[in-house]
Amino acid sequence: MVQNISADQALEKLKKGNQCYLNATRSLGDISPQIRLKTKEHGQHPYAIVITCSDSRVIPESIFSAGIGDLFVIRVAGNVIDGHQLGSIEYAAEHLGCRLVLVLGHTFCGAIDAAIHHDPDGYIKFITDEINLAIGDETDNYRACCLNVRRSVSLIEENIDIRHMEEDEGLRVLGAVYHIENGNVEYII
Repeated sequence: MVQNISADQALEKLKKGNQCYLNATRSLGDISPQIRLKTKEHGQHPYAIVITCSDSRVIPESIFSAGIGDLFVIRVAGNVIDGHQLGSIEYAAEHLGCRLVLVLGHTFCGAIDAAIHHDPDGYIKFITDEINLAIGDETDNYRACCLNVRRSVSLIEENIDIRHMEEDEGLRVLGAVYHIENGNVEYII
């Protein structure tokens, strides 16, 4: 297994990256031809796993001023967790050495709004049903977002041998909310 930086070091990099992003007008991460060649030749060594929504306004690499090879990003509407996401997390933690898992919800989430105010049909219902399990009767979008993030964190901790990985390898699972109105990331767990 690849050794990577600690969860605390990864969290500090995310926080510093978000601070840089708050006033940025373009991407600050390394996307150079050199880094593309380096990651081709030496593989990827991301320092954090970010599970977030598919919303086009939520771009983890930009939000955290990260470049090619820095983040292992898993995107699904509503940042819900199922076997596919769990398998991806497991892969990045076990094989790529990531020590930080961040579930990143966001304000003004359409999936949260759909779960609160609508009863969609089709495949969207798989997403809103998962969100409704998290939020119950909550009708405030922000509080619902936080509840949804907390449920995703709990599902990760319950379904992956996180306790073993936390004790033996220093893995951490955290939750956060990205405020699309101002760019700030608020850590809630």
